[in-house]
Amino acid sequence: MHFHEKPNTYVTNVEIKVSDLQSSLAYYQEVIGFKVLQQESHKATLTADGKTALLTIVQPETVEEKTTFTTGLYHFALLLPSRRDLANVISHFHKNGVYFGASDHDVSEALYLSDPDKNGIEIYADRPEDKWTWHSNQVHMVTEPLNIQSILAEGNDTWSGLPAGTVMGHIHLSVSNLIEAEEFYTKGLGFDIVTRYGTQALFISTGRYHHHIGLNTWYSENAPKLGEHQVGLKTFSLRLDNEQQVATMKENLRAIGAPVTDIAEGFQTEDPAGNKILLKF
Repeated sequence: MHFHEKPNTYVTNVEIKVSDLQSSLAYYQEVIGFKVLQQESHKATLTADGKTALLTIVQPETVEEKTTFTTGLYHFALLLPSRRDLANVISHFHKNGVYFGASDHDVSEALYLSDPDKNGIEIYADRPEDKWTWHSNQVHMVTEPLNIQSILAEGNDTWSGLPAGTVMGHIHLSVSNLIEAEEFYTKGLGFDIVTRYGTQALFISTGRYHHHIGLNTWYSENAPKLGEHQVGLKTFSLRLDNEQQVATMKENLRAIGAPVTDIAEGFQTEDPAGNKILLKF
């Protein structure tokens, strides 16, 4: 999990808007396996280890459904500590009749599903990094059928929620213009491009991870920004290494015309597609 430690820049928390807090809480606890860290009338913070906030769910006072084509969340991705943990999640899903998709990405093995508001979720385990294939600075990633039986063979059928070592592995965003997004995330935030899927998707990271952020225009090219009251992504948080990095990043963002607003532990910005980012150290 060293890819999700300093000095890397990585996602720590994702905040989503939902239509009904109670039904979402039931889903995220009973199906996904989160524990509640903190709860208010219209907001709850969820954790895997009892102390680290990974997901925040908020019910706006006025809630609107998400229209089909907007920018925002494609999915957030929970990284499990081991393949055995992934096997136990699959067994849990099978027992409870939870529908999910599945893919082998060569660097990782992943399950896909959606919450009651169609917010996309990935739950995955990484293959050992010495098994990843790099061509210069580009990592080899594919989307192939997942060998579920091979994974289940490693399980011990002891699902008891998300393991304590679960982290927010990455976030995948729907953007309206990939060229603008690339400039923002590479020149503004300092991420490295590690994979391109033609002209419609881009995967970026720090520290040679296969990706801390995915960006695509598959269903969102030239799409409008997600509305303030629409269910979907509200913010996501990135962990920065030090104050010098914060100062440099602010300067780089201002140089490309991106907004910068100071907040308690760092600052806030917004990508060209309207995705709001909290940067903290």
